[in-house]
Amino acid sequence: MPNHRILVLYAHPAPHRSRINRRLADAARSIDGVLLHDLYETYPDFFIDVAHEQALAEQAELIVFLHPLRWYSMPSLLKEWVDAVLQPGWAYGPGATALQGKGYLLALTTGSPVDTYAEGERHGHPFEAFLPPFRQTAALCGMRWLAPHILHGANSTNEEAVDAHVAAFRSRLDAWLQGDRHGA
Repeated sequence: MPNHRILVLYAHPAPHRSRINRRLADAARSIDGVLLHDLYETYPDFFIDVAHEQALAEQAELIVFLHPLRWYSMPSLLKEWVDAVLQPGWAYGPGATALQGKGYLLALTTGSPVDTYAEGERHGHPFEAFLPPFRQTAALCGMRWLAPHILHGANSTNEEAVDAHVAAFRSRLDAWLQGDRHGA
């Protein structure tokens, strides 16, 4: 079992077409103390080894969901991971302490610019309206919700902005490893 303090669950169904998430994954992979766990590479058949995944999550102090926003949610394999791994009695409910107090960081990209997430615009709601399922997952498991790391408009973002976004993500992970539990 790899030794890690941060578990990054990377879920991109088409990583070869990813311009930004793949770079975020590579940045995480390069940091000592971070385990980059590519769910689509590990489970192409969607058959998740629950005991293994629970052991990885138990070891981590911070769990990061890294993915593109797909239909206002997470990609299907990450949803399968949540459904299979976050079991009652282990992740939540009476006697569940496995994830209690761990950090939860959502790192995602959207294809649309942030101004399209508003009432009367293309997506009809402010972007924050799409976060409650993620926040509630963290809350139900007793995890500490950290401010998400989001890049809107990934399809049209210039390289300079991508570089800055990747550097900021790396800084957040480094900060956590250095003991800054609020800066991550």
